[in-house]
Amino acid sequence: MRRSSFLAVGLFLTAFFAVSAFAQGGAQATGLGKIGLVDTGAFFDDKPGAGIPKLKNAVNSVNAEFKSVNDELSTLSTQYQQKVDEYNKLKNSSAPVNDLDTRATAIQDLETNIKRKQEDAKAKYDRRMSQVVDPINQDIVKALNDYAKQKGYAVILDGSKLEQSGVLLGFDEKYDITKDFITFYNGRSPGAATASATPASVPAKQP
Repeated sequence: MRRSSFLAVGLFLTAFFAVSAFAQGGAQATGLGKIGLVDTGAFFDDKPGAGIPKLKNAVNSVNAEFKSVNDELSTLSTQYQQKVDEYNKLKNSSAPVNDLDTRATAIQDLETNIKRKQEDAKAKYDRRMSQVVDPINQDIVKALNDYAKQKGYAVILDGSKLEQSGVLLGFDEKYDITKDFITFYNGRSPGAATASATPASVPAKQP
């Protein structure tokens, strides 16, 4: 199990995905039931035949929608840093500079504009990501429940989240059912096994 998250590329857009699923409606356990661990970060594995293409394609499609806005913000961020560096150089120069106040005002205005664009873009990005990805997340949780019933697991836990929180200190690898579940899910998701996916850079965090 590894620490994992999915972060879309950008100055401001971060989309973390994690699923924690308990087998709802499972058999009433009379003793200790079988427990499985799933590494949800592996759902985004970009190796051939790995991960869940249906999920990766959905996330990547949203990132593509917001690429132009993300590129604009990257350009503005570069301009901002250039202006700040130039201002600091002039401020520390021994030669007199008459327009320092004007430059400072321009920098502040640009900073305000960038923040406004970032906030607006993030709100739109999060809303769009929710529209596109949430149904797939819900389908994955349903599949985890079905998998638990078929395989006789009393509980399936998100090992990635447990590890990140410091709750999971050690476990027997035979209880890591990640690969088997991914095969199970891709096999029952129409087109998922053959769909191509180019994972977004890690970190997710593009409007």
